[in-house]
Amino acid sequence: MPTSTPAPIPTEYHGWWRITETSQWVNTELDIIGPALISFTGHADRLRMFVLLAYVNCKATTTGVSFTWEGAWEYDPVSGTGSVKLGNDGRLHGRIKIKDGDASTFVAERTAAQREAIPSAPSYRDKWKRR
Repeated sequence: MPTSTPAPIPTEYHGWWRITETSQWVNTELDIIGPALISFTGHADRLRMFVLLAYVNCKATTTGVSFTWEGAWEYDPVSGTGSVKLGNDGRLHGRIKIKDGDASTFVAERTAAQREAIPSAPSYRDKWKRR
């Protein structure tokens, strides 16, 4: 059975996006561990906001981009889903859901690729090494 290659991320979504607001969480804490960002390139994509560091798997849809993510909230393993579509204002309007937890809408603006890599999500074992 032939396997299909995933559709590339459309140009208008491709790249890095700066998350500027959420509907359910305190926006003043978005950048607590660094600028709140999400990337949609189709290769090694990342998400950072609040105390969440995650790897993102994204795919093009007929209405935008959908994604799953997996990482850590502080040191606790967490995962979820999300989707975005491009608004008439040129910003991404999206929704992010934590598995068995909260969900929120968010808005993101295009930004330049990051010079410094977003750190990998810490493992739960790292929690006990912080002493």
